[in-house]
Parts: sequence; structure tokens; C-alpha cells
Amino acid sequence: MKAPKIMSANGSKKVVIAALVGNGLIAVTKFVAAFYTGSSAMFSEAVHSVVDTSNQGLILYGMGRAQRPADERHPFGYGMELYFWTFIVAVLLFAVGAGVSIYEGVAKINNPHPVSNVIINYVVLACAFVFEAVAWTMAFKEFKSRKGRLGYVEAVRASKDPAIFTVLLEDTAATLGLFVAFLGIACGQAFDLPVLDGVASLLIGLILACVSWFLAIECKGLLLGESASSSVVRGIRALAQASSGIRGVNELRTMHLGPEDLLVNMSVDFMDGLSSSEVERVISLLEKEIKSAYPQAKRIFIEVQSLAGHHASVKSEAKG
Repeated sequence: MKAPKIMSANGSKKVVIAALVGNGLIAVTKFVAAFYTGSSAMFSEAVHSVVDTSNQGLILYGMGRAQRPADERHPFGYGMELYFWTFIVAVLLFAVGAGVSIYEGVAKINNPHPVSNVIINYVVLACAFVFEAVAWTMAFKEFKSRKGRLGYVEAVRASKDPAIFTVLLEDTAATLGLFVAFLGIACGQAFDLPVLDGVASLLIGLILACVSWFLAIECKGLLLGESASSSVVRGIRALAQASSGIRGVNELRTMHLGPEDLLVNMSVDFMDGLSSSEVERVISLLEKEIKSAYPQAKRIFIEVQSLAGHHASVKSEAKG
């Protein structure tokens, strides 16, 4: 059985580093432009880029922490720490990025003033768009190569690697923000309505709020513990049921402890008359087959239990 593609850690790290460098350069240029022109939309975009840069730094930190080996205190390793830091990214994106942009937009709407040196804004926005396009393209290619036949939204919901889809969503929001900032500044200049600059800043804040909300929901699911995809679960079950000496699979539960770290717990009903050594041999072979077909299955626990015993255990749990 062919194993599904899993997200490459090196590919994820490469995408995050590219986004970090790009957003760092963009943030500096945007702040300079905001200072010289007094544009609220440009200031919001500068804050947005600072938040994105910080977020990528946190994701890299989380990726490093998640690679630590298991120890006595954390016997299943630290893989889920990446999920925690990605959740912090969502919180920062909302609290700082969206909060500052919305505040700045409301302030500019209440006290509108013309944007000076507009050409500087256009040049900076153009340069920022190039940087964002490069980072977005890298993230999109990596994500597309791994999503298989799933739709894009479905693939994000099913993904267990928040590093890639977080960068992709942030870069998408950044690109939309640049477009909104350009429209706000250009329309404000064309129609002599400086209030549109504030409206653009407000819209940028709302875009960031929506993205942060979506990220928070996805990271919450990963932190609570998500199972493997249905195709992986079906594949593992099929391998077990096809093994010689196994009558059937009573129960199969999986949980991702990290993007490439899958926990597999299985209750198996063996054929009658097998010796303990034969049962041990079947279990060892089955573990090898599962790990060969699904390399992300790092930890596999197989419980020997009759079907009747399993039903009795389920009834006991239901009554308790």
C-alpha cells in the first residue's frame, strides 16, 4: 500500500525562513514610507509585516522545540509544541495586527488628513508586492505538492503541519492588504477623500482578524489532538485485517503528536489456538508493515483482546 505524502520538515522550514526574510525587509520599507507620507493604510501594513515577521520567528522557534527527543517527563516527545506556538501566532495576529490596524483606521476616519508624497507609497507597495509574491509562491508550491486531490480549504483543514498553511494564509492576507492599501491611497488621492485611507486601514484590520480567527480554530483542533486522515486510518486497518493470524480489528484510534508523528492504538482479535510466540511474531510484522507504509506512524501500540472482551470493555465504559 502506497503511503500518502507527508509534509517535509525541510520544505516547511525553507518556506518559513523565506517568509521571515521577505517580511522583515518589507516592514522596514513600509515604516519609512508611513513616516514620510502619513498614510494610515501604509502604517497598518507596516505593523502587519512586523507581526508576520515575528510570527515566522515564533514558528521557527516552535519547529526547533518540537524536534527535541522524548524524555521521562514527555514520553511522547515535544511535537505538539509547534501547535502551541502556531496558536500564539494566531493570537498575536489578532491582538496586534488586527487591533492596531483597526484602531489606526478608526482614528484616521475620525480625523482625516491628506497623504503626502504619494509616489513613495506606490513604490513601496510595488516592492512589497514583489517580495510577498515570491514568499507566497514558495508557500503555495509546497502546499500544492502535498495536498493531493483535496480542495484547498479542505487541505488546510486536513493538514497537520501548521507551518505551511500559516505562512500561506498570512501571505495571502498580506497580498490582499497591499491591494486594499493601494486602492485606499489611490482613491483618496483621485477623489480628494483622505478618509478612504482610514477605510483601507480598517479593512486591512478586518482581513487580519478573519485570518487569525481561522488559524486559531485550526490550531485549537491540533492542540486537542486530531486523528490521522480517514485514508490513513482505513489503510492501517486494512493492513491489520490482512495479517495472517488476525481475525479482526476491534478498535483503531490515532492521534497526531506532530506533523510527522502519529500515535496508533489498536485492539486486535487474534485467531484461536495461536501461541504467545506466534502472536508476538504477528504483532512485530504488523508494526513493520504499518511503519513501512506510513512512516509518520512513529508509535504503535497493539492490544490483544477478543471481540467479546472488547464489547464488554465498551459496555463497562458506557456505564461508568
